[in-house]
Amino acid sequence: MLVTGLALLTACESDRDSNPTVKAPTGEFRLYTPAMANATLDLANSNTIELVCAQQPNYGFPARTTYVVQMATKQDMSDMVELNEEHLSPKIDIDAALVASTLTTMKTDEGLDESAFPMNIPVYFRIRAFMSETSTNKPVPGTEVLSNVVSLNNVLLAYSLPPVLLPDNIYIVGNFNGWSWDTSLQMVQCYDGDNVFWHMVYIDESGIKFNTAKDWDGNQKGFNDITVSGDLASQISGNGDGNICSSQPGWYLMIATASVQGRNITYDVQFNKPEVWLIGVLTGGWDEFMGEPFTVPATADGDFVSPAFAVSVPGNDSDGCVRAYVKIPGFDWWKSEFMIFNQKIVYRGMGGDQDRVGGAAGQSLYLNFTKETGDIK
Repeated sequence: MLVTGLALLTACESDRDSNPTVKAPTGEFRLYTPAMANATLDLANSNTIELVCAQQPNYGFPARTTYVVQMATKQDMSDMVELNEEHLSPKIDIDAALVASTLTTMKTDEGLDESAFPMNIPVYFRIRAFMSETSTNKPVPGTEVLSNVVSLNNVLLAYSLPPVLLPDNIYIVGNFNGWSWDTSLQMVQCYDGDNVFWHMVYIDESGIKFNTAKDWDGNQKGFNDITVSGDLASQISGNGDGNICSSQPGWYLMIATASVQGRNITYDVQFNKPEVWLIGVLTGGWDEFMGEPFTVPATADGDFVSPAFAVSVPGNDSDGCVRAYVKIPGFDWWKSEFMIFNQKIVYRGMGGDQDRVGGAAGQSLYLNFTKETGDIK
């Protein structure tokens, strides 16, 4: 047993003495000149671009090495971008579609539009290599090294960006709901206006923001990201957090018109009076703005309340029904109408005609636009 213990101790000491020490790479880290360096490379008809390391980083022992491609259109790499791919082999196949979309973005960021494409340009590459941890792939400090620069001198670049699409949804969050995306307001698309969204919203000094996703993902829009217009535009301002704020806290009919300009989506946002209207038999006709608008609550959790119904309506087209709307400039009233079903506000939006709802003389339509609830009572 004594002999065995001494042998194990000796083996452990030997293992410890032989553990490799991490050190900065030595020697040259070099790429071969690409085989197609002087040939025309059509990115649209290519799958991959091959780069091969002639000499790999020398860490003094075999090490797990990660390779990341850097690309530029200038030989001094001053406009370099790094591709979002990591490789574990010194023979690197780059996705040609990723190269094309990245180069297109670089050129449009320089101010070129789609009409400037296709174009022939030189493209320069180098590799950033580093020793990486096996479990996390994180770089080991002090092991990073850059290769030499190689080029493809005649790259045919077609416009390679997908079209910029208008948003399908816009969500509003703010002080009115504790800044929670879980209870955010979903703006309503106006019928026949796929780029026009609206909602009643309560805005105070702390303000609101909006986004096309229910998330703080960096794409949320504040005061400095929009053009402000509308009847009550003079009451809208920004604050230190970039929120859309009101100097006179209260309700606004917020109308956002989205437009594509180049690779960006811009928003003209109207802030109008918070008017809700009945129409039809209950107002004596189908002209807009007949009768009186709903009363407007003083708080974010209050109800809009219609004038009392002068007559009973059974809920059909021939004898009358309850119909309500807000007015979106440039659109007929029914393109922004809504009704109460099972005590929930249901918006027509881009959909078809809604079911008819009845009511009795003396009742009113109650609407809570923060909770999206309502009632006829």
